[in-house]
Amino acid sequence: MVTRFGFVDDARKTYPVKRLCEVLQLNRSSFYKWKSGAAKRKKRLFSDAILGAKVKAVFAAEKGCYGTKRVTAELSDNPQNRPVNHKRVARVMRSMKLFGYTKKRKVTTTVSDKKKPAFADLVGRKFTADKPNQVYVGEITYLPITGGVNMYLATVIDCYSRRLVGFAIADHMRTSLVHDALTAAKSQRGSLKGAIFYSDHGSVYTSQAFQKTCAALGVTQSMGAIGTSADNALAESFNASMKREVLQDSKTFTNQPVCQSEVFRWCTRYNTVRRHSSCNHLAPNVFERHNEATLKHAS
Repeated sequence: MVTRFGFVDDARKTYPVKRLCEVLQLNRSSFYKWKSGAAKRKKRLFSDAILGAKVKAVFAAEKGCYGTKRVTAELSDNPQNRPVNHKRVARVMRSMKLFGYTKKRKVTTTVSDKKKPAFADLVGRKFTADKPNQVYVGEITYLPITGGVNMYLATVIDCYSRRLVGFAIADHMRTSLVHDALTAAKSQRGSLKGAIFYSDHGSVYTSQAFQKTCAALGVTQSMGAIGTSADNALAESFNASMKREVLQDSKTFTNQPVCQSEVFRWCTRYNTVRRHSSCNHLAPNVFERHNEATLKHAS
């Protein structure tokens, strides 16, 4: 698109600049200022083109799941790249029409059992911890399969590093699903003694069987208000990101083996590669290593 300044520059050999500026209602000094900056603009366009190629490579490698800040962090970690401001990356991404997936999916998997005892809210929506292995959150989310059936994912996430310490996938929502996820976390950490596990009021979490599992592992259960998603926002956010980035434009997984494989791959990548904004844009495992986290092990 030709600007008014560009038109004046193109027509100046035929008509006087003064007259052209009068007709187009331009200030001559502004035109000459624009003219003197031509070389700088050309250099900037060339530089943006190079940056755009790098941004597009990162965006494609992450299958369109990274937004501005994660793309910036990825570029900054490459020693071959010069430091770049996230605002510039945002501008370049907008010009290339590159936007991370933001599609939201509403999921309801909590089946509350009002006859079971509730547990005290020891978290109060403060999903943080000073050290790893202190506070965990967990939830069950459904994984839609073509044909109308579902699989289910139970998670155990450390509030310190956002690390997915334990998870389990099954074609049911029985208590064994959350039991397997918590015991998987115990295997990763060595011991969960003294840790808090925060969840919703789902019947599997209030069941006697799961209470026994927590007691055996030395875990204290905690729950927020009934029917308030914000009270388990960390787990909700994890599930939303997982589905958005794995399914993307698809509504369902093609079958159960594909579902298990893709979710397992994403969960592994989430811990080891995927950058998290709460971890200074480091992956959870990397964040723990960088902070020299001391994990509790069984004696």
